[in-house]
Amino acid sequence: MSEIMRLRARIEEEIEAMKRAMNGFAVVASHEAITHHYERLDACLEQLAGRVGEQAAIETLIAELEARL
Repeated sequence: MSEIMRLRARIEEEIEAMKRAMNGFAVVASHEAITHHYERLDACLEQLAGRVGEQAAIETLIAELEARL
C-alpha cells in the first residue's frame, strides 16, 4: 500500500472513530477524546500535504469528512 493510500486510510479511520464517539453508545464523547481525533487528523493532513501538496491534502480531507459525517 502506498504511503498516500495509508494516510487516506488513517484519515478514514479517525473520522469513523470521531463519528462513533459522537453518535455511539455514549451520548456525549469527552472533549479530550474528540480533541485527540482532531489532532491525529491534523497529523495525517500534514503528512499527506508533504506528499501531494497542501491544497490536494485539504481537498482530500474535506471529501472524506463530507462522505462520512
